[in-house]
Amino acid sequence: MASGRFAPSPTGELHLGNLRTALVAWLCARSTGSRFVLRFEDLDRVTSRPEHVTTQANDLHLLGIEWDGAPLIQSTRFDAHHAAINTLVEGGHTFECFCSRREVAEALHAPNGPQEGGRYPGTCHKLTYHQRAEHLKNGRTPAIRLRPPKRDEIVSDRLSGVSWHPVDDVVLRRNDGIPAYNLAVVVDDAFQGVEEVVRGDDLLPSAAPQQVIARLLGLPPVSYVHVPLAVNSGGQRLAKRDGAITLRQLAEHGVDARETLSILGCSLGLCTSGESVTAKEILGRFAVERLPTKPWIVDGS
Repeated sequence: MASGRFAPSPTGELHLGNLRTALVAWLCARSTGSRFVLRFEDLDRVTSRPEHVTTQANDLHLLGIEWDGAPLIQSTRFDAHHAAINTLVEGGHTFECFCSRREVAEALHAPNGPQEGGRYPGTCHKLTYHQRAEHLKNGRTPAIRLRPPKRDEIVSDRLSGVSWHPVDDVVLRRNDGIPAYNLAVVVDDAFQGVEEVVRGDDLLPSAAPQQVIARLLGLPPVSYVHVPLAVNSGGQRLAKRDGAITLRQLAEHGVDARETLSILGCSLGLCTSGESVTAKEILGRFAVERLPTKPWIVDGS
């Protein structure tokens, strides 16, 4: 059965913007009778914490956002991720990259001008045998990058329409051996039967390389709904400095989960300000075509 999903990174508490995206993802899935699955993307082992998995799941539950089956912990899927990377390597769709992040950043801002769209500058595209051996001799371990068959991709989004996006040489496996986001998300969406990806519109450009990766691996395509972000009064993406923006912080200010759900529903045009609603009541009013296409400005006060 087809699924929708919410896939947060367990690096802290969910803020209002995260919760709003989770609600839209749940509404999109349930409005079409689809399953709704939860995945915790804990690839960043430095900032991810098990306690945040519990906190985030509890926050969703408090809002009435329920899911099907046990949540998937992404780090348990490393074998599948590495198998997919090996398939791409064997198919000639990758190359080794010995560049550090600093070196890539410096190359992007070289005197001869930045790369178009901030793309990878191609430093390791055509390393010779001797250049590769020298890097290995110096103790450098390569990352694995995608070698895309074409440089542009059409992305169709149910909310923002059709657009062209560049396909960069994205990292598939980091130089520490950990699978990278763009690879893992494609493999795990297919594993969980996800047919529609709902997430923040800051991730719209990443749909292009992800579509290419899925196609090269022979995985089914997904449809997209990229939700406009929650921003502060200055137009910047919502952050912790913007005040009472998590369920816990809101509760400390006397705003309970039911009232928070009303705030989220109102921001989506699915209820009136101050109206007491449940997630199921909001579901009865939902249509993806009615979703706002502009950022949601959150007043931290």
